[in-house]
Formats: sequence, structure tokens, C-alpha cells
Amino acid sequence: MAGMASQSLTRLGRRAVVALAGPDWRDFMQNLITQDVASLAPGEIRFGALLTPQGRLLYDLFVHGREDGCLIDCEAAHREALIARLTMYRLRAKATITSDESPVLALWGGETAPEGWARDPRLAELGWRAIGASTPAGAARVDESAYEAHRLRLGVPGPEDFGTEKTYPIEADFDLLGGIDFRKGCFVGQETTSRMKRRGQIRNRMVPIAFDGDPPAFGTELLAGELRAGEALGTHGDRAMALLRLDRLEAGPLTFGDGQAWRPVWPDWLPRDDG
Repeated sequence: MAGMASQSLTRLGRRAVVALAGPDWRDFMQNLITQDVASLAPGEIRFGALLTPQGRLLYDLFVHGREDGCLIDCEAAHREALIARLTMYRLRAKATITSDESPVLALWGGETAPEGWARDPRLAELGWRAIGASTPAGAARVDESAYEAHRLRLGVPGPEDFGTEKTYPIEADFDLLGGIDFRKGCFVGQETTSRMKRRGQIRNRMVPIAFDGDPPAFGTELLAGELRAGEALGTHGDRAMALLRLDRLEAGPLTFGDGQAWRPVWPDWLPRDDG
């Protein structure tokens, strides 16, 4: 297949799978998560999240449509907690919630992918995702860290940046990466999420940064002049993700630590003037 030699493949060991089935699975999930699943087709992937009632991020989710239900690609460290949370919400819904040990895979580079793979719904440049799919011929197997560096070069935040019950999904750019359907109706945490979007100007956003010298440690305060301009989050290679105060970036020299310089690296999909 054309383009295969330039593709990279990795198993995402930090991800795990939860299987949902039963006659009520679709209505059950539709009322819970930020993404629409009412129209989810078999073979399609949609990106979303389960929030707290106060609207903060609990778990990011990739929902893979199947003929008889869906598979949820989630953080492996959170799978049991996600199952417990879904079970709590299930009540009388006729839906089964079980672990699935199929591997989560990522593929990027080239122009096509074989059957069983679907485009990453956040950003086409991220490549494709699959659960338990066949390995493409000619794809180079790489370490998961290579995928994380690829993601960060494209400016896309990941779960290590979100934390749990700390971040609002709009601050983590879910609204710009297809992670929130504002037309679908109710979901847990909808009121806060919709209000933040309606207000217009978003004060805090996750934006990748570059730096001179050693990377900032997670949680390092980033300054613009003497003002706090944000904090450093996850680092891969020569980039870090940061949660930035967008209204303070022009307040003075951008530094951290003992005057080490940093600068935002704006991806094409992320507007600088977030009105």
C-alpha cells in the first residue's frame, strides 16, 4: 500500500478498553459524556470526556462504534474507576460494562490506513487509532514516547496535562479538538461547560511551549514579566504543554526558574485571539 513505509505504529500501553453493550447503551452514554453517540456508526471514533457534575475533566474517552455497542479507549490507570463511575450512573439502564483486553494502537504518517483503522477525531495529522486491528505491512514499530512527542509537536494536550478533577475541558482545548458537542443536549457537567463557551473570551488555554536549555518540571510557574502567566505540564522532547493565561503573555519577558526563557508555539488549529 502506498505510503506505508513512512508510517509509524505503536501500542498505546497507557490506554485500556471498556466494552459497552446492551439495548440501552447508546441512550445511557448519550446522557453522560460530552460527545454525541446517538449517531455514532460502526467503525467510527468520537472523542469526548466524562466530567464531574461541576464540569471538570474526569476521563478523556475515545468511543469506537461497533454493530452491537461500543468500545471505550481510556487511560489504563483510570479504567477501573471509569467502570465504577459508569456502573454508578447505569441505574436501570439495560447496558453491560466490562473490561476488554484488546490493545489500543496508533498509526501516523502516510496518507492511508488499512481496514479496521479510523482517523483520530481530534486532528487529522495525528493519524489513526484502532483497537485490536491488524498491523499495517511496512509500518515501523516505535516506542509509545515517539507517539507522545508527535502529539505534542502538533500541540494537542494529553491526559498527563489534564489531571483528574482539576481542569475544565475548554481549558484543555476539547472544544477545538472535537471533544464537545454543544448541540447534543444534556451531559454531566454541561451547565458549566456551556456557560464557559457562551461567555466568549476564554482566559486559560493549554498551549505548547518551547524553551532554552532544560525543560521545566511539571507544575513550574511560568512568568510574563513579574506576572504569573501559567504553569508547565507534560514534557516530551523539546516541547512542553502549558496551561497559559492568554491575557498575560504580553506583560513582559517570558521566563521560568532563574530567568530561563520560554515561548508559546501556536499550532495552526489554535487561535491566538480566542474570542
